[in-house]
Amino acid sequence: MFHPSGALLAAPFTCRGKSVPRCETVSVRTAPRTSIISLAVAGAVASLLLAGCESSKSSAPSSTTATTVADGVAVMPVDTIASGMSDSVPSGPPEGTKQFAGLKQDHTPDPVTYDQVPPVGGPHNPRWQACGYYDAPIANERGVHSMEHGAVWITYSPELAADQVAALRALTDGRSHVLVSPFPGLPSPVVASAWGEQLSLESAADPRLAAFVAYFEQGPQTPEPGATCS
Repeated sequence: MFHPSGALLAAPFTCRGKSVPRCETVSVRTAPRTSIISLAVAGAVASLLLAGCESSKSSAPSSTTATTVADGVAVMPVDTIASGMSDSVPSGPPEGTKQFAGLKQDHTPDPVTYDQVPPVGGPHNPRWQACGYYDAPIANERGVHSMEHGAVWITYSPELAADQVAALRALTDGRSHVLVSPFPGLPSPVVASAWGEQLSLESAADPRLAAFVAYFEQGPQTPEPGATCS
């Protein structure tokens, strides 16, 4: 604005006294004998700056809203990304898992007597058992071959309750290397096995079962990674 004395007058401009992105303290100066048009322009500039401050406040992204960087790539906040990673593969075998080493990988058409019940590896039939659910026992030698290909073989007692059998069967849905079958004479109602790995469980509802499947299905123990089970 123009002061009658003819001196330069500074008119500070702030965004309500708060630090708002893209807003700064602005001084509008007018020289002596500024025309009415110049004064109007200065007023318009001040109005535009005030509008920019209000826009910055209302458009600030929340913690759960994706923002867009200069190259057009959407970036999600860290807390949102972390919440979607809860179903990641476990970092190791679940508690209670037993390991067995020194297992042979020979093929044989003959019946094999295994040291573990159910078996966790060793000599096996040249043909593997296609993965999926079975309502009758399968040949041990073919189940072992499937585990050599990275399958998790879930065996259950024939007396297991129907709802628990249904839960075990559901574990084969959408999975290429999970084998489920009844097995008489188990040491516990449910036993999950992978090549050289085994976990005995009292119930299909034990959360360690899902962790075992997630970690060992085509996991680091697999002698022949990438081999099919179909």
